[in-house]
Amino acid sequence: MNDYLDNGNNKMAIQQADKLLKKHKDLHCAKVLKAIGLQRTGKQDEAFSLAQEVATLEPTDDNSLQALTILYREMHHPELVTKLYEAAVKKVPLSEEYHSHLFMAYARVGEYKKMQQAGMALYKIVPKNPYYFWSVMSLVMQAISAQDEKLAQTMFLPLAERMVEKMVKEEKIEAEAEVQLYFMILERLGKCVEALDVVRGPLGEKLTSELRSRENKCMMMYRRLQLWPECNALSYKLLLKNPDDWQFYLSYFDSLFHLMDKSWCQPEEGEHCVEGPVQTTVAEAVKFVVDRMEEQDKKESRPLRGPYLACLELIHRLRERGCPDEKELGDPLELMVQFFGKFGDKPCCITDLKIYLHLLPPEQRSQFKNRLGELVPLGEAGEDGFEFPGDTKTLQRHLCVCQLSRALGLQHALDTEGKLRLITELKAHYHHGLQFGKSCLKTELQFSDMYCLMAAHVYIDLWTETGDENMLWQCLGVLEEGLSFSPSNAQFKLLLLLLFCRLGAFQPVVDLYSSLDAKHVQHDTIGYLLTRYAGSLGQFAAASQSCNFSLRFFHSNQKDTSEYIIQAYKYGAFEKIPEFIAFRTRLNQSLHFAQVRTERMLLDLYTEADVTLSLEESVKAMGVCPEEDDIPWDNMRDNRDLTVLVSWDPKDRELTEEHRRLSLEEESVWLKVRSLTLRLLASLALLGHAPSPRNSDKTNENGISAKSSTLQTLLSQLDQTLETAAQITEKQTQYPFLGPPSSRLASALSSGSCHCQTSALQLSLTLRELETTGLDDSSELQTQICNAFKSSVAQLQEMLSRCKGDVLEMKDGRLTTRPALLETLVFFVETVCVVLWVASYSASVLRPLKSSLQKKKKKKKDSSTAMPVVLCGFQEWTGSLQGVVTQALDHVKGQEASLTALKLAALTLEEGYSQTQEECGFTRAAMDKVQSSYLGSLQELGDLLRKRADSLKSLKI
Repeated sequence: MNDYLDNGNNKMAIQQADKLLKKHKDLHCAKVLKAIGLQRTGKQDEAFSLAQEVATLEPTDDNSLQALTILYREMHHPELVTKLYEAAVKKVPLSEEYHSHLFMAYARVGEYKKMQQAGMALYKIVPKNPYYFWSVMSLVMQAISAQDEKLAQTMFLPLAERMVEKMVKEEKIEAEAEVQLYFMILERLGKCVEALDVVRGPLGEKLTSELRSRENKCMMMYRRLQLWPECNALSYKLLLKNPDDWQFYLSYFDSLFHLMDKSWCQPEEGEHCVEGPVQTTVAEAVKFVVDRMEEQDKKESRPLRGPYLACLELIHRLRERGCPDEKELGDPLELMVQFFGKFGDKPCCITDLKIYLHLLPPEQRSQFKNRLGELVPLGEAGEDGFEFPGDTKTLQRHLCVCQLSRALGLQHALDTEGKLRLITELKAHYHHGLQFGKSCLKTELQFSDMYCLMAAHVYIDLWTETGDENMLWQCLGVLEEGLSFSPSNAQFKLLLLLLFCRLGAFQPVVDLYSSLDAKHVQHDTIGYLLTRYAGSLGQFAAASQSCNFSLRFFHSNQKDTSEYIIQAYKYGAFEKIPEFIAFRTRLNQSLHFAQVRTERMLLDLYTEADVTLSLEESVKAMGVCPEEDDIPWDNMRDNRDLTVLVSWDPKDRELTEEHRRLSLEEESVWLKVRSLTLRLLASLALLGHAPSPRNSDKTNENGISAKSSTLQTLLSQLDQTLETAAQITEKQTQYPFLGPPSSRLASALSSGSCHCQTSALQLSLTLRELETTGLDDSSELQTQICNAFKSSVAQLQEMLSRCKGDVLEMKDGRLTTRPALLETLVFFVETVCVVLWVASYSASVLRPLKSSLQKKKKKKKDSSTAMPVVLCGFQEWTGSLQGVVTQALDHVKGQEASLTALKLAALTLEEGYSQTQEECGFTRAAMDKVQSSYLGSLQELGDLLRKRADSLKSLKI
């Protein structure tokens, strides 16, 4: 039976279990295995009741308990596992195994107090150190998770400290993990001196699993206690042993300048400090760094980078302080040329030197590039006038010079002709370098890939400067070609992904993203590249799939983190447990998680509600509660990796902290707009279709006025948010091309969709008023409603007029795109959905009013009375809405026809640009992808509009 379950053959497992149960009715384990089979074939309720049959008997056999644990975890009910083992421990009180299972079950659900008790109970049965320290760690976790910091500092942590001290006094400390935990407790209590004593004392000798673990912990405490002499002496001592450890250079320089600022004097007699001699002058530091460099120069083997970079770091720090001693270290240009001479054939050379390029004055930049060029031995010039490297090391050096010249701004300073020449040269180097990678595997990168990427960057420069879209098409062609030789190059994929999204083509992006094979936390850090454009480009099915990619990770994170915590307890990695908890919190508070969750629900509503299920059923199925806001606004974490795309741009073109702040602000406001829209739609769905009685007591009783007030509150919140949004979009922040994509805020406001949606939702409130007042005493109200009907049609007409124009057109043999039209059309379709839901609600309000009016007429036998204004207005309104939707459908059909008619093969790509026949093929392929993506988007938008038009026809009162 187990084999069948392991192989995924759940039906056979159920059959086998049934056979066994016929012979042995009370075979617990067979029942549970059958339940697992049922759960995996989607029969949750049957599985659960079968499991509960066994669980109520409180089994104590290991097989049943293990099987129930697996089942409850698959059902996402880890809390039931604790009940199982609580019962088992009562029946078998001396079982070490059941006690430890109970402890781990508590760990899964984060019951720290019960974990502490379970740990001690275990220790009493089997006095092993790990069990005792499980209990101590559970106290620390109570401190970390306590809402009240005072409670943590006065109760939980001191108790944990006393428990460890008891073991120290009794000399029972055995493992490194126990010392680590003691250190962690003291550090959290702020007892840094005591923590230092532990690390320096005999207990510290157990800290051996990590390299320099003791020294790192000492350094951490010195910094916290601001013991700069000790910090300086320890760094100095460690650098003499290992002159390549960068963090100790930083500690050395930090402590040196702190000591100088405090004018620290060495004591007359005795040791400088416990760690040895202290250095307090710039002269000493200069000598120290120069000595380290000279030592490296004498070495026969390859030198270490640390001392050379430390020299540049010291110059940078001395310059910041306006200290003249920097000249003694040498000229930055010479030092960097020397560094390039030693390490230029390593890919890290560019990242090392880029940080210090600001030390070169602008007039030295070209000279620096030329000096580096002299150190790159290239072969004879070929027919095209370019000289190429003869091996991969020289290639890496030449590439480094190109990267540095871009980082110095020399490439940006070229005119259009110069940039086109540079692209030709970079492409020639790329093609030449491919010969070195003929034996590369598919998963390996080509040696010359970075030339290709840089050529793409220069194309992007030309496109942004001149607006010539041809540059963009050729850029896509270059990247597609690069990917054909290097199918695993993530940078090519990321840049292609970004460019296709900018062009409004979402279709090719889904495959690109899935081929990146994003793992685990990357769904949070780079997922935004995909989901930002998912819903906005009309590819609803693909957008839904994209959101699922991310959501699957966020939902499994809860379960996975519990497993990591359990492993950390098992192996005594106590330091990691708070990190795992912090990681889980960080993901739960992720901006991206909140965005994807909200967008996914809105997507489902726009594509499904009132098409397959009613709006009310859809909202209930999603579990959206209008009164509750589950987004942690105050603790929102921006986990996006905004520097995931490689960039060699100079400092003035790089992403700044201000850009990051503005991007987060913009994204948060857009999320607020979307989240409020979702909650408003939910409250519209739940406005209650029961006709409201006249007297107000009853109204409050059936909760209808409460629902109206929720709607009113949310609408005023949305108004405020839209005001903030307008202020943000006025700033018109421009982000670097490779930085964060701008949010949908500006296009949502300029399309008119926000305004139109809020007016429509406001109308539902006015209709609620009419429902309470009735038709007789409401002539003003009725006129107001009729005006709102007309105004919503006018707003939709205006939105539609903003969608007019060709998304893709060919002029003079050139192809131009207008993706903004596609985005506006998507906003139009979303707004149509909202207006139709309000129309559907209007019909549910007006229907009973009309029928009661007809009954009255029949009684009075009076047919001459005029129809109330609002009823006539509603019929006109639905007619006009049908007209607008039909116009939109015609526009979409027209766009589809003109797109299909576009013959991209007729484009002349070669003229004026140095593209080979093969390169033209890649460019054409990219154009085809964009064309077919636009077509797909239009078809999906057309389908959705047709479904909406059908539902509109059924709106009768």
